[in-house]
Amino acid sequence: MKISTKGRYGLTIMIALAKCKDQKPLSLKSIAQNHDLSEHYLEQLVPALRNAGLVKSVRGAYGGYKLARSASQITAADIIRTLEGPITPVEGIEDEEPAQQSLWIRIRDAVKDVLDTTTLADLSKYEEVEENEPYMFYI
Repeated sequence: MKISTKGRYGLTIMIALAKCKDQKPLSLKSIAQNHDLSEHYLEQLVPALRNAGLVKSVRGAYGGYKLARSASQITAADIIRTLEGPITPVEGIEDEEPAQQSLWIRIRDAVKDVLDTTTLADLSKYEEVEENEPYMFYI
């Protein structure tokens, strides 16, 4: 399973909104500038997040976007499924051997469990710990 830039940038938007303590609207321009991302690309992602009920827009001179629910009620899975679709490590496992099917299902369930149990509040409070080498995960 590979998370595309849609999922990664979507998480970036949502974490930025969750970190906005006073819940005032945050513009996509400021998110794009703070994270060195394309504002135009972020504009393409927000409608899906809005339609899924994850963000709401505020019009006006000081408008922008804010979370539609509290950060503790939104999971990483909500965001990834909205932008990426279903979570599946392999397509068409029906034709695989039973042992392989079991492996793919266990991998899918493990990834789903992590995404389902990680809230936006968890991600927004994460403090980067300095280490000699960053973790590298291969799936």
